[in-house]
Amino acid sequence: MAITSANQLELLQTAEAVAREKMIDPGLVVEAMEESLARAAKSRYGAEMDIRVSIDRKTGRATFTRVRTVVEDEELENYQAEMTVEQAKQYLEDPKVGDQFTEEVPPVEMGRIAAQSAKQVILQKVREAERDRQYEEFKDRAGTIINGMVKREEYGNVIVDVGRGEAILRRNEKIGRESYRPNERIRCYIKDVRREARGPQIFLSRTAPEFMEELFKMEVPEIYDGIIEIKACARDPGSRAKIAVISYDGSIDPVGACVGMRGSRVQAVVNELQGEKIDIIPWNEDQPTFLVNALQPAEVSKVVFDEEAERIEVVVPEDQLSLAIGRRGQNVRLASQLTGLDIDIMTEAEDSERRQKEFELRTQLFMDTLDLDEFFAQLLVSEGFTTLEEVAYVELDELLVIDGVDEDTAQELQARARDVLEARAKEALEKARELGVEDSLIQFEGLTPQMVQALAGDGVKTLEDFATCADWELAGGWTIVDGERQKDDGILEPFDLSLEEAQAMVMTARVMLGWVDPADLETDEPDEEEGDTTEEVGA
Repeated sequence: MAITSANQLELLQTAEAVAREKMIDPGLVVEAMEESLARAAKSRYGAEMDIRVSIDRKTGRATFTRVRTVVEDEELENYQAEMTVEQAKQYLEDPKVGDQFTEEVPPVEMGRIAAQSAKQVILQKVREAERDRQYEEFKDRAGTIINGMVKREEYGNVIVDVGRGEAILRRNEKIGRESYRPNERIRCYIKDVRREARGPQIFLSRTAPEFMEELFKMEVPEIYDGIIEIKACARDPGSRAKIAVISYDGSIDPVGACVGMRGSRVQAVVNELQGEKIDIIPWNEDQPTFLVNALQPAEVSKVVFDEEAERIEVVVPEDQLSLAIGRRGQNVRLASQLTGLDIDIMTEAEDSERRQKEFELRTQLFMDTLDLDEFFAQLLVSEGFTTLEEVAYVELDELLVIDGVDEDTAQELQARARDVLEARAKEALEKARELGVEDSLIQFEGLTPQMVQALAGDGVKTLEDFATCADWELAGGWTIVDGERQKDDGILEPFDLSLEEAQAMVMTARVMLGWVDPADLETDEPDEEEGDTTEEVGA
């Protein structure tokens, strides 16, 4: 592309043609031409000169100018592009620092190398403008479904033509082992759009749960209109999926609306997802009830919900166990993803055996520590007492309800329990001191001697050590690894310390050490949502 001063109109025609072909602003192409001409002029007149080129948008005439800027005497470095106030007086009437003197210089005839360089500059600018246009066009379409055409396949990844750009469907985002031929139509979910050095990268997915949600939104008008909402979705791509739906109109059945007449609506989604079986489940705010629905088609006998640990135990009849678990654990895994809970499934026989074992262990605990006979220990356990602390510090009236227990017996029971607890505390304290625990930690409010011993066993021996602990290190939490929730054991978790209590204790220690200003705690208290995030991230 040899650009000379002679073919001025050709400049504008070239700019128009390139802009039309790439669907970008012609002004951007002209600016690129101005930059390339300026670069060519600098190679002719000198790289240190400030040469600028302006192309008239109507005539195509290129004007070459040299610009010199007025600077302070001591700041003068480039004599070709700068001059002092004194030097500027011969060109300007009243020069000041920052003023510019502009003079026109003769146009430059481009040689072969300069023309090639100019062409590269223009192409680079055009590519950048094209990338910006693509990014601006697709960034707001993330989270929607797009129809495209397969261009080619590279190492298992499918390159898809989506109109004004190319997108990539990675191997792990394809359903099962599906393969596509060039020029075949494909429907995908736009998972992400990123601006990268090589241009905007549009990442597609067919395995994302959101893809199924968007397909239902297209097939079920009530979902599109907001009358029915998909509250949760879990997929085993290409095999099975569960979605939970709720209706905000009492006259509309959410499950029936999603299934459609003779299953027409859900069948359209199933066909798009390569025959993936879909369970449509009614949403319920009560998590145990919702879980019973989520485990369909298995029948559930009993549900035990541990809200703090976000764990749930499900008891099913013996003949329903395999159905509840599903092939390779698929049914229970999808139900767990749908509800966000860890699910333990056991049969009625296993549940009964476990409860019997717990009963025997607690009975033995009271027999050994309180010097009770088996019958009396069983009475305590039957009334719901599980620990020595409960016996020692419960209101006396709660012990008096037990058959055969009068006030003297109740007081004797509590006295024995307190004696055992005090002996254990004394022993724990001695062991903690042997491990080198400082008094600053022993005397910290809220920590029992047994807690201090547990901390010492984990290397936490000073108040400074304690203050550097994270709340989840003390109370335990959960980590998401490859989409699966994994348990992190906390040092003080056996003592039923909650995440909030651990957080408060750590912050108190930091205030005592002067690491944190108490005033900051009053102004920067995390709200509930941030607290939840802390648990999830810390976990």
